[in-house]
Amino acid sequence: MKLSICHLYPDVLNLYGDTGNIICLKKRLEWRGIDTEVTLLPIGANADLSRFDLFFIGGGQDFEQEVLLTDLHGGKDKEILAAVEDEKVFLCICGGYQMMGQYYLTHTGQQCDYIGALKLHTVGSDVRMIGNYMFKCAEESSGSTIVGFENHSGRTYLGEGVSPLGTVLHGFGNNGEDHTEGARFKNVFGAYCHGPMLPKNPEFADLILQTALSRRYPGTVLPPLGDGLEINAHDHMADRMEKQ
Repeated sequence: MKLSICHLYPDVLNLYGDTGNIICLKKRLEWRGIDTEVTLLPIGANADLSRFDLFFIGGGQDFEQEVLLTDLHGGKDKEILAAVEDEKVFLCICGGYQMMGQYYLTHTGQQCDYIGALKLHTVGSDVRMIGNYMFKCAEESSGSTIVGFENHSGRTYLGEGVSPLGTVLHGFGNNGEDHTEGARFKNVFGAYCHGPMLPKNPEFADLILQTALSRRYPGTVLPPLGDGLEINAHDHMADRMEKQ
């Protein structure tokens, strides 16, 4: 049994330890005796995206997102769309999450057209939404409580057919207005959660892995791990925010 993971644009989309998500996924598979192949796909590199089971796209500043647009629209956008429709699994953080949407309108009025895999758009602001935050996932996305760190000036609004990943308990989330955080469409999971997200949210990490494994190997069930350290880290951050 083996999962193939593609890390898209690791050279420019890797803020606040986002690569830690790849390390976490790989270790949680290794601890269960499941082989993992991780392929880095920076700007200018090409690969057959149909051969991957799971994709990770991290966060970046507005400048980095603009830099990769030419490469993205050189064909990767169509391959990513095909992978989404084929129900491959995507974990997309911050800039990577925005990139899966239709467009980003900067606070200076410049529009960056993105992939359009999800019917959502982002509007830039000159005020940042920053700090530790917490949200509760919808039941179909594990129902777990997620702790992490957000730092974004973009305000994301979900459109038709796209469900929030969860509901904000502390912090800002998608836009600081409607109490939604992230997005779920097919097997695409998008969030503003840096930190990195997965190490201190093991239940959600296993949801990502279980979804990818079930698609590749129907009937596969992940055996449990001893997540004492991970849960302690999660609960420590949750307690800090609840006391604020």
